[in-house]
Amino acid sequence: MNRRLVVEADGGSRGNPGPAAYGAVVREAATGEVLAELADHLGVTTNNVAEYTGLLEGLRAAVEIDPSALIEARLDSKLVVEQMSGRWAIKNDTLRRIALQARDVVPRERITFTWVPRERNKAADALANESMDAVERGRTGTIRRTRPDAFEVETQVAPVPEGVHLRPRPAIVGWGPDIGAPTVTVIVRHGVTAHSLERRFSGSGGRFDPELAPQGVGQVEAAAGEVALRGGGDVLVCSPMIRTRQTASIIGARIGLEPVVVEGLQEGRFGDWDGFTFAEVMARWPDEMAEWLASPDVAPPGGESLHEVFTRVSAALDRVLADHPGKRIIVAAHVGTIRSLTARALGAPLESMNRMELAPASITTLTWYSDGNASMRSFAEAGHLEGLAQTWTP
Repeated sequence: MNRRLVVEADGGSRGNPGPAAYGAVVREAATGEVLAELADHLGVTTNNVAEYTGLLEGLRAAVEIDPSALIEARLDSKLVVEQMSGRWAIKNDTLRRIALQARDVVPRERITFTWVPRERNKAADALANESMDAVERGRTGTIRRTRPDAFEVETQVAPVPEGVHLRPRPAIVGWGPDIGAPTVTVIVRHGVTAHSLERRFSGSGGRFDPELAPQGVGQVEAAAGEVALRGGGDVLVCSPMIRTRQTASIIGARIGLEPVVVEGLQEGRFGDWDGFTFAEVMARWPDEMAEWLASPDVAPPGGESLHEVFTRVSAALDRVLADHPGKRIIVAAHVGTIRSLTARALGAPLESMNRMELAPASITTLTWYSDGNASMRSFAEAGHLEGLAQTWTP
């Protein structure tokens, strides 16, 4: 018979949007005994995002305790309960993204959602407020308290540069300790350039190497704040191109690291297409464009195929992993770089690369293990960009 667990979740924002945090409690359904309490600060966001995040993290904690458990999720947010139960549509893109993540954690047949009055959700609410209060006092907002026999999760804290206040980051769970600490790459796509805003091809080795537009600088500053909130890193690397060096410089100033330029991480070469818009290329090189989109082995005239980009980026990654084993590496990179690294981590066919959408200044987190395995913790996260003008480009 399946074990029954209860997840109580809540979130709050002081300003809506404003400084926000979530809180979650996992209990034994039969006894009400607390198995885990967790909370974390989310930077500046809305009440709804905080409440949805509380649900997501509470479900993840419950599944760590017992992957086969039947779960009742209790929230005082009518919106979250009705949307997760499928009775109300989810119109907000950010909430939809978190809801999809939550649905992936627990199969639909093993979870129910229950609305409860606020006074019956005080424990989760108190955790969210405890996290926000701690951050206001200059301390970490991360809370993770567990019953000793519930599950074990260690916490690793990065070396903190003088004058920089970072949040501790949780160790990654899932691979045995006998293979050593994994290497984590937190990959930030650069912000928009003038070419991004006009949807122009902007590769390496061509006529153009544009700098960040003012809008792109703002996007990267938001990403830098998010990287700092997540605990910063041990090493900061970037491609040789201007926009990624600018991106790395902004992030480095925020988390106290000096960027290191790594050859091989630059964007793919688009050859004759460089500087032209997607529509212009479709009009002037329709057959070549169709062939390029259809096969990872076809290159633009004078450019690189996806296969060639993948091979070059993989070689650069191998050098970085060899130089910094077990470290947390922040990477300022391009769409082509991130697609290549993601395909490698997942063992995905290279045909999938052109189907990966990444917002400017979005964050992708990949984990690399010493036994050759890899995993994806997140892809193209953009919640930190909420409220900023966004441009989605291929």
